[in-house]
Amino acid sequence: MAADNTSSVIEFILTGLTYQAQLKIPLFFLFLSFYVVTVVGNLGLITLIGLNSHLHIPMYFFLFNLSFIDFSYSTTLTPKMLMGFVSEKNIISYAGCMTQFFFFCFFVFSESYILSAMAYDRYVAICKPLVYTVTMSPQVCLLLLLGVYGMGVFGAVAHMGNIMFMTFCGDNLVNHYMCDIIPLLELSCNSSYINLLVVFIVVTIGIGVPIVTIFISYGFILSNILHISSTEGRSKTFSTCSSHIIVVSLFFGSGAFMYLKPPSILPLDQGKVSSVFYTAVVPMLNPLIYSLRNKDVKVALNKTLSIKIFS
Repeated sequence: MAADNTSSVIEFILTGLTYQAQLKIPLFFLFLSFYVVTVVGNLGLITLIGLNSHLHIPMYFFLFNLSFIDFSYSTTLTPKMLMGFVSEKNIISYAGCMTQFFFFCFFVFSESYILSAMAYDRYVAICKPLVYTVTMSPQVCLLLLLGVYGMGVFGAVAHMGNIMFMTFCGDNLVNHYMCDIIPLLELSCNSSYINLLVVFIVVTIGIGVPIVTIFISYGFILSNILHISSTEGRSKTFSTCSSHIIVVSLFFGSGAFMYLKPPSILPLDQGKVSSVFYTAVVPMLNPLIYSLRNKDVKVALNKTLSIKIFS
């Protein structure tokens, strides 16, 4: 029996990203390199922010947590994906599948809301600079962060609650490289329209609310930029937001493409390719985007390297 009395499945077999044997080894090394860059990049950014006191401001406080989230949810998924490329059968226990799914939901929801908190921070910094220090005080930043992780818990618990009402009997072949809600729904003996509706509502809250917050924030920011008379001033102000805009577009674009379309429009095999983008590529790109396009991070990196070299 499984972890509860409603399911006869004790383990699942993950089909992985591809059925083509000749592609598995090249894909293994490709995604291993992605994972190494993700780990080094995000842990490096966390270390830089921690070691440099001039980065101890709200913007980098949220970036610190974004890097932690990216590192964590990549680590939740990628090692099991890599195993699928080199093992004949990529087996995961029922409990292991539910655990992976819980943490995946938690970190994805947390990332959605940390990105909206970062957009709000940019709005206050650009549109209300005179009250920025008061508005984005350490207490306010901490409350926003608690809200971010609180929504992560909500998303994980809501999806897990939906899963716990399902019965898995017979087929245990998950058409994915990870335990995700859509392929698990396909395996369930008793999944219904209600289960799919719950998924849509929860994902809408996880994606829709942050997107609305981000659009409103950047609507005010754009209005403010257009009122700046000098071209240089407009360019400088916009450049402070450009990294965040790129990250938001990559993350929410690929996530919405995967979850906010009916399966008939987006077959699951194509959905797997889309999910690779926000589970493997985006966590790798985030630290590169913020470091290569951010003067403060470059200065902190040069300063840290100089101290290490001359110490």
